[in-house]
Amino acid sequence: MCGIAGILSENSAFVSMPFIKKLTEAIKHRGPDGEGYWTDNNYVALGHRRLAITDLSDAAAQPMHFQERLTITYNGEIYNYKELRLELLKQGYVFSTLSDTEVILAAYDCYKEKCLQYFDGMFAIAIWDSVDKKLFLARDRFGEKPLYYYMESNIFMFASEMKSFWAVGIDKEPEEKMMINYLALGYVQNVSNKNATFYKNIFSLPPAHFAEIDFKEFKLSAKRYFDIDKEKIIKNGDFNIRQLLCGSVINRLEADVEAGLNLSGGLDSSIITSISSKFEPGIKTFSALFPGFEKDEKKYISLLSEKLRLTNFFTEPTAKKFISKFEKIVYHQEEPFSSSSIFAQYEVFELAALNNIKVVLDGQGADEIFAGYNKYIPWYLQEVLNRHKFKKFFSEKKHLTKNGFPLNWNFKNAIAAFLPAHAALALEKREFNKITGHHFINKELLNFAKGREWEGIHKPIITKLNDALYFNTMQNGLEELLRYADRNSMAHGVEVRLPFLQHELVNYVFSLPSNQKIQNGYTKFILRKSFEDILPPEICWRKDKTGFEPPQKQWMETKIVDDYVFAAKKKLVQQKILVPNVLNKKTNALPAYSADNFDWRYLCLAAIV
Repeated sequence: MCGIAGILSENSAFVSMPFIKKLTEAIKHRGPDGEGYWTDNNYVALGHRRLAITDLSDAAAQPMHFQERLTITYNGEIYNYKELRLELLKQGYVFSTLSDTEVILAAYDCYKEKCLQYFDGMFAIAIWDSVDKKLFLARDRFGEKPLYYYMESNIFMFASEMKSFWAVGIDKEPEEKMMINYLALGYVQNVSNKNATFYKNIFSLPPAHFAEIDFKEFKLSAKRYFDIDKEKIIKNGDFNIRQLLCGSVINRLEADVEAGLNLSGGLDSSIITSISSKFEPGIKTFSALFPGFEKDEKKYISLLSEKLRLTNFFTEPTAKKFISKFEKIVYHQEEPFSSSSIFAQYEVFELAALNNIKVVLDGQGADEIFAGYNKYIPWYLQEVLNRHKFKKFFSEKKHLTKNGFPLNWNFKNAIAAFLPAHAALALEKREFNKITGHHFINKELLNFAKGREWEGIHKPIITKLNDALYFNTMQNGLEELLRYADRNSMAHGVEVRLPFLQHELVNYVFSLPSNQKIQNGYTKFILRKSFEDILPPEICWRKDKTGFEPPQKQWMETKIVDDYVFAAKKKLVQQKILVPNVLNKKTNALPAYSADNFDWRYLCLAAIV
């Protein structure tokens, strides 16, 4: 796990050690264990900040060279690199290190871009070919590791974080339509253009893509190398959930430094903790507690820790701590974020770092592939209705209601289930217009982006549960959550690994029928059944878990946060993003929407712009 940066240009003033050091220095927090730079003094310069995880020797430092032709700077981990190394040895390749970096270079030399199909891991890769004068870039399948770029006529720069570009003078200018989308809807991803970011002229290589830049033509050409087949459904497979997930956890525990675990008290992190403790007895776990809050997880965390005889370390985030660290969190996140749960996650990774842990396993990704969120339930019921399984529909609705899931399913919902996609999109547009019209966004800003604000909003065609899961996994949702985790962990020099995002496991889960994911009133049904024998039933079959959830509403009502929010609104009014009326608390009534969510967005946006 590291921070990477690089530049490709005809201008020798940019292809220099001082310039590449400036790009790389801005992300030094991602790699506190070492730094490395290389330039050919003609076309390219590469930089690297090292967080030493695999092969801690100096021989594994980057940028790394291979056969006097290839040079790499790389961020991430290839978990199956030992197996790949054995295969490449059979083909005549010789290795001088025990690192996964050298395996990537040999695999690229052997298979070119097809090497990506062999990798089980998370990665952002940049390889310069000095013979073909070509730069190769690649990003992992789900977007665990970031890769941003800036490009103009004869300059191409890339980096792990956008602050590298700002450090060398690139303007930090938010895109108006993305500001409106964030203020109205709370997210910043542009589903219609996955290259787009919150800022003008700064772009992201999408997950599951590679790109090449031929120095002669100086054009970027990107291609997708991985996708999920959401149409393939099997009743029985060669593998099972338990076998695949255990293998993924074992691979992700592999490191030359001590590993730990994030433990929230929910199903996903409890499964990973239970598996890990069998292979690493006494492994440390890290949690966030909120004493007095109805959603505090201490009961479940203690239950599992006692069962497995583990030592749990915990932090207690508060409104006062939140305000004291907010600017720093925003600095690391770079783009706006959705809620204060980001702060809780930030605190947990800081706790791991304070206990000298460099690798942490986390349960993120399970909700998107196993249908863990309540929002998936209507889509599942729609699928059942679409297949005219009315008896099954009423049975599932009864079970779900009994288990406490909020269901307002009536005749109107049933009719909407059969609406064509364009009708559903019209309803979503109307809702968006209602929010922006009701709220206090400056009309000049709305007019500036008029006709363009819908570029970042996309309604997928959903006829079955897998359509919704695919949308959140591959198009909108998961990548944003992965960005939060990457920035929060790397802010403290900690590597986060996600066993649920092993691509063979993901493909397998997507191929299972929907009733394996939601059944008898339970989400993530097959995951619960696969591990019910090793989990306390109170955790395995609980229905109220949503992740690290702080008492955000209570925090927003405290004077220290309220004053902070007022100052944020005032700044946004001065910058003509909000209208002055937003400062009047009596007129700032939001009967149809959650006021604290909007206040959160003001707070976040003001800190960024």
